[in-house]
Amino acid sequence: MPKRIFSGVKPTGPLHLGNYLGALRNWVQLQHEYESFFCIVNLHAVTIPIDPAYLSSLTIEIARLYIALGIDPSVSTIFVQSDVPEHTELTWMLNCITRISELERMTQYKDQVHKQREGIGAGLFEYPVLMAADILLYQTDLVPVGEDQKQHLELTRDLAVRFNRDYGETFRLPDPYIPKVGARIMSLSDPTKKMSKSEDDPNGCVMLLDDPDTIRRKFKRAVTDSGTEIRFDESRPAISNLLTIYQLLTEKSPAEIEEHFSGKGYAHLKSELAEVTIEFLEPVQERARAIDDGKLDALLSEGAARAQAIARATLDRAKSNMGLVGAKGS
Repeated sequence: MPKRIFSGVKPTGPLHLGNYLGALRNWVQLQHEYESFFCIVNLHAVTIPIDPAYLSSLTIEIARLYIALGIDPSVSTIFVQSDVPEHTELTWMLNCITRISELERMTQYKDQVHKQREGIGAGLFEYPVLMAADILLYQTDLVPVGEDQKQHLELTRDLAVRFNRDYGETFRLPDPYIPKVGARIMSLSDPTKKMSKSEDDPNGCVMLLDDPDTIRRKFKRAVTDSGTEIRFDESRPAISNLLTIYQLLTEKSPAEIEEHFSGKGYAHLKSELAEVTIEFLEPVQERARAIDDGKLDALLSEGAARAQAIARATLDRAKSNMGLVGAKGS
């Protein structure tokens, strides 16, 4: 079988610059090296309360941005998770071989429990099992993930090994793909935290559909470190984060960037970074607006059909190996 890649974005908020630089930018490059499946993982979104109309519109907006950012539907399979019911069926099967203690060790779950326990649903607890099903259904070789998702991928590999051991060879073991640069784009307002659509300060997160004035304002308000020298330095996370964003958008080397900003102040860096971001995002926004709704619906339907054909074959094999046979297997 061809080498495959799978990844997805959860539609709980608009896509932001960190999503692109940390994930989608890599998808665009990797799609020509692997048979690629890129999903809008909307089933993951309902593990927390979310307005149905907002979820629906955001799912379509993200699909539109996938294409506008360079994911080619003639090369990659783009689909919505809930359109392929095999995801939920395999999740139940994997739930039955997952240890409760494994899920209790998941860092993201522990963080949520620490904040509040009574309001947390079972879906959030079992979120990593659905993620494992997402990945294993497509016999995935490589999964682009952020550092915060690496633990979930390790569980996915453990479940695949366990299922293969107990029921026969069924799933490939996926490997993580974590880029050396940009794996964690940090908040503009708090460089100790990852840029997130859910952060409290909206100025910390540049959305891909922000207008130029909003982008300029957010970068202007970005926090900086003490000192005046503009250079990459792990001990100065705020400036290093801004320089990393600049590096990824311009594709210049760290040495070139440090020379370019030598003798210049933080205000100059933030102003130029805002303009570089605007220059990148304006054509993306134009392409997104130009995508016809009917054409997008057709592309997502075609993507779901391609995805389901592969997911069905994997699920049928898993069911047969597990002894889950009905009329067709009797």
